[in-house]
Amino acid sequence: MRGEIWKKLGIITVAAAFACSVVLGGCKKTEEAIETSGTDGGSRLQIGLSFDSFVIERWIRERDVFVSTAKALGADVNVQNANGDVQEQIEQIEYFIKKQMDVIAVVAGDCDALSDVMKKAKDAGIRTVSYDRLITNADCDLYISFDNEEVGRLMARCFLEHVPEGGDIFMIQGPETDGNVLQIRKGFNEVLAGSGLNVVYKANCEGWLAEYAFTYVKEGLAQHRDIKGVMCGNDDLATQAFRALSEERLAGKVVLTGQDGDLMACQRIVEGTQNMTAFKSVEEEARLAAEYAVKLGRGEKLADITKTIDDGTYEVPYRELVPVAVTRDNMDEVIIKGGFHAEEDVYLNVRK
Repeated sequence: MRGEIWKKLGIITVAAAFACSVVLGGCKKTEEAIETSGTDGGSRLQIGLSFDSFVIERWIRERDVFVSTAKALGADVNVQNANGDVQEQIEQIEYFIKKQMDVIAVVAGDCDALSDVMKKAKDAGIRTVSYDRLITNADCDLYISFDNEEVGRLMARCFLEHVPEGGDIFMIQGPETDGNVLQIRKGFNEVLAGSGLNVVYKANCEGWLAEYAFTYVKEGLAQHRDIKGVMCGNDDLATQAFRALSEERLAGKVVLTGQDGDLMACQRIVEGTQNMTAFKSVEEEARLAAEYAVKLGRGEKLADITKTIDDGTYEVPYRELVPVAVTRDNMDEVIIKGGFHAEEDVYLNVRK
């Protein structure tokens, strides 16, 4: 059955790509390039910022914060969007090297495939930043991200709280090429070890395409009807899992978790159809990443970076940020008072 699913999805993808090429004259080279204009004859710091894609809601928000922060600090930022194409992202980094950027920051689509080109950038004297996802064996000058193992632990604790008697659950995550996926799984399994909760169905959504989550949950339910919950790698996947659960009249009856604090997830939490989201203050991450990138470009020491992380070969300076489990109980305090979403948007469909 899995083969038939991929075949159908492949046909849809090819059709979409063809339509895009007709309308836009080719999608592969589409990019989100933002260059803040310098006014001092090109002496401003130059930062190249490459995103795997903008499929996940949070990246647009982070792009804007990164660019505005860097601009205020006197840097120009060239933003590139690889649209989920690993080779395209490699070419973008090659372009940054050719343009002799001072700093290159990358949200990697494939944490292993970018190792060589990031090493090439560093060998060319360019400072490099692994943004949110750790690029392996690349000896980057900085890795900034949230404690992804803690994200997994927060999700697992939610299941233990709501299903203390144990039972079967699904695990729907992003692609294996995203190192964060492996870290989250490690934390999740660590907490569930020895409990009565069993992961009976696992699937990975390539490219973080949320539509796969709908298909996989439906497939899982065809094999295991009596489940206690679904763990999703992010809130976008949780949205599609919720759709599948709704069709099976299971929404609100089983535990559903995600991460990122997306608006629709927050709405589901106050409505009672999602139990928690592992919230990460992505605006803080983007602001700090921009500030560190500027410091690196100017040759300044990152005095407040005290941790390192093993990228497989090297010990990389690591700024670790802390995620928070958001539920109905702390929604107002964390999300609304924190300014991440407006109260009227979160409580759009329910009376507070």
